[in-house]
Amino acid sequence: MEILDTLLPEVKIVKPQVFGDNRGWFYESYSYEKLKKLGIDTQFVQDNRSYSKEKGTLRGIHFQKTPMAQTKLITCTRGKILDVAVDLRKGSPTYLKWISVELSEENKLMLYIPKGFGHGFVTLTEDVEVLYKVDEYYSKECDRSIKFDDEEIGVAWGTENPVLSEKDKNAPSLKDSDVDFVY
Repeated sequence: MEILDTLLPEVKIVKPQVFGDNRGWFYESYSYEKLKKLGIDTQFVQDNRSYSKEKGTLRGIHFQKTPMAQTKLITCTRGKILDVAVDLRKGSPTYLKWISVELSEENKLMLYIPKGFGHGFVTLTEDVEVLYKVDEYYSKECDRSIKFDDEEIGVAWGTENPVLSEKDKNAPSLKDSDVDFVY
């Protein structure tokens, strides 16, 4: 495994070592010990999977508030997504900055997003499956969203009319949210 830096110092791209031959390929998608040696010391407690049928499906910007804030390790196992992380930690030098990374079944990259960051993705193909690990269990009471097109954040999603859930259609703007992360 290899860790690649992003413009948000705490957000990392994880590049697995892929072994291929005439039969196909194999790679280790997660190893606590290997990631720990590379500086990612997170123990995950839950795996989540999502499936999106249509290209242009947008999920986000999502996070869980303290005390159930989540660190995530995201990968795309079918299709292709533009994955986005937004720094929501007040006082951070990168507050409200965001990065996007293309994750796909072809490149097999993973995105590591620590607590204090919002997360979202838009599907770039049809029939997309995303798998992500989290280090805290889901909490309905702490589950939050911010409008995907919040002007204060300004994520360039690359789609004008995304397919949205009711939750994401009705998400508050950043200024109206109760984000509680502090750097």
